[in-house]
Amino acid sequence: MQAQRKAAKSSNIQLHRAPRPEYVAAIRYPDGRRDMFHIRNADNFADARELVISEVGDVLSVMIALRH
Repeated sequence: MQAQRKAAKSSNIQLHRAPRPEYVAAIRYPDGRRDMFHIRNADNFADARELVISEVGDVLSVMIALRH
């Protein structure tokens, strides 16, 4: 008689999500000062831009790029 094996339950199943993109923002204030920000909680470029502007307020320019 052959023994039957029960399928082992895999309790360590991990779902791998795609890593969220990280962005870097270079900003220039109206008075000429400059600053850099790293954004981790943005879904896209537009969201990253809005996060930066909401954080710092009045800016002259914002440049957003993907961080590698």
